[in-house]
Amino acid sequence: MMKTLFLQPPSFEGFDGGAGSRYQAKREIKSFWYPTWLAQPAALIPNSRLIDAPPAKMGMEPILADVKNRDLVIMHTSTPSFSSDVKVAKMLKDANPSVKIGMVGAKVAVQPQESLEKSDVIDFVARNEFDFTIKDVAEGMDFKNIDGISWRDANGQIVHNKDRAIIEDMDSLPFVTEVYKRDLRIEDYFIGYLKHPYLSLYTGRGCKSHCTFCLWPQTVGGHKYRTRSPEHVAAEIRLAQQYFPQVQEYFFDDDTFTDDLPRAEAIAKELGKLGVTWSCNAKANVPRSTLKVLRDNGLRLLLVGYESGNQQILHNIKKGMRVEVAREFTKNCHELGIKIHGTFILGLPGETKETIQETIKFATEINPHTMQVSLAAPYPGTFLYKQAMENGWLDKDHAELIDENGVQIAPLHYPHLSHTEIFDSVETFYKKFYFRAPKIASIVGEMITSPQMMKRRLREGVEFFQFLRDRHS
Repeated sequence: MMKTLFLQPPSFEGFDGGAGSRYQAKREIKSFWYPTWLAQPAALIPNSRLIDAPPAKMGMEPILADVKNRDLVIMHTSTPSFSSDVKVAKMLKDANPSVKIGMVGAKVAVQPQESLEKSDVIDFVARNEFDFTIKDVAEGMDFKNIDGISWRDANGQIVHNKDRAIIEDMDSLPFVTEVYKRDLRIEDYFIGYLKHPYLSLYTGRGCKSHCTFCLWPQTVGGHKYRTRSPEHVAAEIRLAQQYFPQVQEYFFDDDTFTDDLPRAEAIAKELGKLGVTWSCNAKANVPRSTLKVLRDNGLRLLLVGYESGNQQILHNIKKGMRVEVAREFTKNCHELGIKIHGTFILGLPGETKETIQETIKFATEINPHTMQVSLAAPYPGTFLYKQAMENGWLDKDHAELIDENGVQIAPLHYPHLSHTEIFDSVETFYKKFYFRAPKIASIVGEMITSPQMMKRRLREGVEFFQFLRDRHS
């Protein structure tokens, strides 16, 4: 077995672009998702190590010292961070010329040829779902016999092997919790709307929805929701309780945990027996009866992608959601005491100045507990990227998704709506949502009842205004 290092490289200060982040960018409030997509293959390879440099605030010096004793390095990369990651790969090769370097992630999954052509320090890329692909590499299998990789042969020619079959038995994957315990400090991971410290993992992969902008289902996860059994999930949570008694909340990061309602209820009942607080991603159409079962068994918060308050835009992006259904769902959550972190996207196809105002109005009316606003990001491999290129909404020569500070920019533009108008509307959205008397009163009420919450909200406020400053720098 090759001595293997799994690496999320150093990047921009505060850049959340790790192997678990759907939108790779610097956040309004500093946050870090767990590197689950790296931890899963790491769990398959004995004596491997996972370094998640950004949340650990680790520079290159200790990484270069480590790589001298490695045979194989697996780097997670993304479209926004790829150029920087290639520079890191070169530093690793300079430190250890014999080390093999492979890259994983949505970027290389959909652009394997282009990625390998960028630099000869990359020996191979693993496409799509790559857990057992990396295991084959680490076991020393000849590259020509490994499904799911693109690589260079002895003549320097790029070869694309056949695709690897997707994993159907998700219970066959070992627990990522073992890798978290071995290699990570869980206090380094922070999400503004989750209790701290939190711990996140997947109970399944894939999403039945076909949202045109969504990265994972169109690149590495697929549109079939492949799931772990409720018993398997409960077993990992029991282990996590032993390893991390300090955890305040568990988060299930499946694209849409509520895609399978009977299973969601079954898992909830197992979690209820364990007495844990938990949250998950959900679509804004979960029936009240299911919401009640989830709440009664420890559910605290739902992360809900509303995206827009305009019905035509929801149709345009194939969201499969009606505004009135989302309103009723949100009303039910409020009545049941389930908190919502709502996410919205500005600049999607069909956006106008009027629809932006419609979405802002919709958000203030449904009033999620917290919310975030993103800019439409046409990642390569998504239908939105293809659509943007065909319609001239994206200039390929200036298609960056982040600026030099790691802050998300507005790459899309329309004849009736400019980059700048879309970009500036994010700040307008935040101000109109949070600077309302009822919302301010709610936040102040939280701070008064808890000194810990007061400290947290004040810190978040400072980070938010620093983020606004960076957007204008």
